[in-house]
Amino acid sequence: MARRPSNPRDAAEAAFRSATAKPAERMREATAVPGVKESVTLRVDSDIVEWFQTEGPGWQDRMVEALRAAAGK
Repeated sequence: MARRPSNPRDAAEAAFRSATAKPAERMREATAVPGVKESVTLRVDSDIVEWFQTEGPGWQDRMVEALRAAAGK
C-alpha cells in the first residue's frame, strides 16, 4: 500500500501539473511503440489531396511516405 504524501499540498500541486501538462510534455513521457499509427486531423489543400488521389488506392500511404521524406526519415 502506498504511503500518503507527507505534504498534501505538494501532492495536489504535482497532480495538477500532471493533469495540465502541455501535450508535448506528456508525449515525451510516453513510450513510443514502433509501427503504431496515430489518428490525426490535418487540413491539406484540396489540390494536394487530389494529386495524391490521382494514382488511386493507397494515396494515404503515398502521402505518409512524402511526409517521411520531408522529415528526413
